[in-house]
Amino acid sequence: MASPTSPAVHRLSGHSHDHAEHDHSVRGREAKLFVAFVLTLVTLLAEAIGGYLSGSLALLADAGHMLVDALALLFAWLGARVARRAADAQRSYGYARVEVLVGYTNALSQLVLALWIIIEAAQRLFTPAPILSDLMLGIALAGLAVNALVLRMLHGHDHDDLNTASARLHVLGDLLGSLGAVLAALVIGWFGWLWADPLISVLVALLLLRSAWRLLTRSAHILLEGAPAGVDEATVAQALEHAGIGVCDVHHVHVWQLAGGSSLATLHARMSADAPPAAVLEAARAVLREQFGIIHATIQFEPEPCPPANCGHHHA
Repeated sequence: MASPTSPAVHRLSGHSHDHAEHDHSVRGREAKLFVAFVLTLVTLLAEAIGGYLSGSLALLADAGHMLVDALALLFAWLGARVARRAADAQRSYGYARVEVLVGYTNALSQLVLALWIIIEAAQRLFTPAPILSDLMLGIALAGLAVNALVLRMLHGHDHDDLNTASARLHVLGDLLGSLGAVLAALVIGWFGWLWADPLISVLVALLLLRSAWRLLTRSAHILLEGAPAGVDEATVAQALEHAGIGVCDVHHVHVWQLAGGSSLATLHARMSADAPPAAVLEAARAVLREQFGIIHATIQFEPEPCPPANCGHHHA
């Protein structure tokens, strides 16, 4: 048994402290997501009414965008709550991947919305409609202020938190939409150029397409059990074999992500004849954790070379 001052005890107490801090951080993100949802919902109602009364596509497009974003923020909040649920008999890894599903769905909705804005803007370019620029400007400025506040609330999230990242993507789209509406209102008010409204809407939609595509591909990579960036079978195998911990012939390596920042691995290997099994196993897990951020590893040690039929392929 480890003594009260042993490194093992310190590691366990540190892990408990880190877990408490992580849980507090997650709850804080949940609260911010819910407040962001409420603010976005109120703003979209104002923009929808203002867009209808002023005849502005930029405002209507931003209101439609914010409707999707309000749902995205709601689902992000629900996803964050569900992701904290403990593992059970049916889901041994828990619900952490819910945040990836939310991010993937939100990215898809952004792509569809951006395409709709482009189609509607093309029609407006050929058949411009009268626009009340003063009303449009006032509502656009209010929307811009609220979106800036919400984006500030969600700033500083963990890079690997795809749930909050997808929510920030939506809010950033709202901010760009409101900014575009402000610019369009000013141009229409000063010069009477009605085409500025659909043109700026298209520019905003193109920016959204790029960001949404990046989030979509990143989420899809995780859902398809893709390896984390910079990690592959050969790299992991070489790191273990060259670490001098008594491990050799590392093969049948699989590395994937449960969610953003949560990497897992399974592998087969052999150990030196005189190596203590428990120490080698702990050292191998330490290499995976420290060099690749792999938080959970299942390592199968074998007394002799693994038959190809059991491994699929062999690491040379």
